[in-house]
Amino acid sequence: MTKTLGLIGTGMIGGALSRLAVAAGLDVVVSNSRGPQSLADLVAELGPRARAATPAEAAEAGDLVVATIPLRAYDRLPAAALAGRTVIDTMNYYPERDGRLPELDEGGTTSSTLVQRHLADSRVVKAFNSIDFHHLFIGARPVGAPDRSALPIAGDDPAAKAEVTALLDTLGYDAVDLGTLAESWRSEPGTPVYVQPYIPRQPEGLSQEEAGRWFFESPIAPLPAARVEELLAQAVRGPAGGTLPAGALGD
Repeated sequence: MTKTLGLIGTGMIGGALSRLAVAAGLDVVVSNSRGPQSLADLVAELGPRARAATPAEAAEAGDLVVATIPLRAYDRLPAAALAGRTVIDTMNYYPERDGRLPELDEGGTTSSTLVQRHLADSRVVKAFNSIDFHHLFIGARPVGAPDRSALPIAGDDPAAKAEVTALLDTLGYDAVDLGTLAESWRSEPGTPVYVQPYIPRQPEGLSQEEAGRWFFESPIAPLPAARVEELLAQAVRGPAGGTLPAGALGD
């Protein structure tokens, strides 16, 4: 059972997950590339269940660890400290931010496979990469709620996926297992399940400023597990990478 969630990266997704975890009664250890002192405001907001640390300390403290940094920095994750642990990979490939990664551009692998290669002694599970930070935070619902949403996960280790499924349940989401890390492209940018299904239809005629305000005021569009499964099945693999959406920054 997850009692402490370690987070490496405290951008929009990391911040949303840390808030959901504290609300669910978990302890959190947050970290980023700028050092614990830069996280004083976040820790103060989260309260006594939270503390700041270095990435290696967060890795060692967490029963589960979330890696939510820009993909370009995946090889800076502390592999030794993460050895033997289940690592949740929220990262997506955005060339405008990450630069070009030839292995991904050639289409022979997935970003999570690269992360697993770097973290050879860890169990990597892809999750939380298919939803924006705002709707992730406001969309959590208790077990049995009729408007509970589901999120896709992928991984090579069944036990690790079971751990992550239990965490999603604790945080307020169902999980849909889409397969191995080699299949994780089905939830990446440009696929039918990515971001848009969780957002209500935007009113027409909004200015850019009005659209931005509408986004932050919009509720989640509930997406049940059966619909997630349908969208995953519709995915067709295209060129790797996507356009950076609001809230995709991870550190």
